[in-house]
Amino acid sequence: MNQTTNSILMIRPVAFRMNEQTAVNNYYQKVLDGLSPETVNEKAQKEFDDFVAKLQKVGINVIVVDDTIEPNTPDSIFPNNWISFHQNGDVVLYPMFAENRRAERREDILDILEDEGFQINEIMDYTSAEEDAIFLEGTGSLLLDRENGKAYCALSPRADEELMIEFCEDFELSPVIFEAYQTVNGERKLIYHTNVMMCLGDTFAVICADCIDDKKERKMVLDSLRRDEKEIILITEDQMNNFAGNMLELKGKNDERFLIMSESAYKSLTKKQIGQLEAHVSIIHSSLDTIEACGGGSARCMMAEIFLPRN
Repeated sequence: MNQTTNSILMIRPVAFRMNEQTAVNNYYQKVLDGLSPETVNEKAQKEFDDFVAKLQKVGINVIVVDDTIEPNTPDSIFPNNWISFHQNGDVVLYPMFAENRRAERREDILDILEDEGFQINEIMDYTSAEEDAIFLEGTGSLLLDRENGKAYCALSPRADEELMIEFCEDFELSPVIFEAYQTVNGERKLIYHTNVMMCLGDTFAVICADCIDDKKERKMVLDSLRRDEKEIILITEDQMNNFAGNMLELKGKNDERFLIMSESAYKSLTKKQIGQLEAHVSIIHSSLDTIEACGGGSARCMMAEIFLPRN
């Protein structure tokens, strides 16, 4: 199984704003004072378009789908939470914590991908778990090590342990389960998504190990990465707060490997960390300040990887 792909789905926002329903446990979201909703959306669209252009320039296949005004989906720019696309032709739909995010699920996106030549064999739908207030938010909650058959998951209100184990059984993955925390107003609170504190590349892993407060769990996660011979690049909690954990490795033309991140993530890294990463990949970074502030997510959250087979 390949760990990285050349193709991604991205959703261009039409009414992007801070989502009050997700802010209850996403401590990265902020209200941008003095900016009208229209201005926030315009800024987000410009960041989005600039970001897509940088990816396309290096040969990454970006399939851009425009969001619709109705229904009201302020977080549609983060599609990786509700859908994932797998090498065996499976498409997975996930149960979402925020009610207004459930409306992001669109069947027409599958038609668009089929028109692009991708093959869809089966849809695995876990969304009925929402009725029992059980959630698992896609590759936000799950970090898939496809090559080594593992799934990493930091438990939170948006990542249920039992459902995560069920997913692993369905996809024949070994679960690596732990809890990760961040400091909010002097209190340790669960981090809402695993992909904020950790990134899995082909040959490396970026992780904020300091977030895993339980020493046994921390050792278990790091040992798992070491066994798979990944170079571990540690980041601090401050760097994580600048979205340095929210990165994604993709392939460009001629299978060149790129690590995609935001400008704030890049600026937070030390020269040594950048050197460690550049031994594995070329880095692409783009300003996502508005999207990060209002959405509480960054570069990785904006990209849903497509591993589907081609017709």
